[in-house]
Amino acid sequence: MLELPTRSGPRPVTTGREVPHDQLDQFSPPAIRAALVQEADSLPGVFTGPSQVSEPSSLALRLHEPRGPWEAFLHPSRDEFGHIHRAGFMHLTVPPPLMAELAERGWAERHPISLRAEWPDTIVMLYAPRDEAELAVAVAVLRASWQQATTETE
Repeated sequence: MLELPTRSGPRPVTTGREVPHDQLDQFSPPAIRAALVQEADSLPGVFTGPSQVSEPSSLALRLHEPRGPWEAFLHPSRDEFGHIHRAGFMHLTVPPPLMAELAERGWAERHPISLRAEWPDTIVMLYAPRDEAELAVAVAVLRASWQQATTETE
């Protein structure tokens, strides 16, 4: 499990229980978002492109060989485990044990679509990293999501 610090400052303003689920302030500076995209692109087996489940301007994180469980993907896609929005926040599936800690420490909130039975309950909005320290946390969570999506289930 990750050792997560508490995120500094107030949580960003979001659309809350509305879909589309957007972060409305506290965006990533361009260099931080670019570094996040670079980290995502460096993960083995990942390819990027327009999202299959979100606005076309969001960058999908997809797998050439998805192996994870149903809960590891943003449906109806069978290979997109997350996407990065232009503002720097991500929608990701995360391992269930990580969800509560992310919320408690101020890094994420549950995606409202995950309240519907036909969607995994593992989808979160990970707030946009604002600096290098927050980028490190975002990358760690991204890797946990990738690990879940690339690990075969029995």
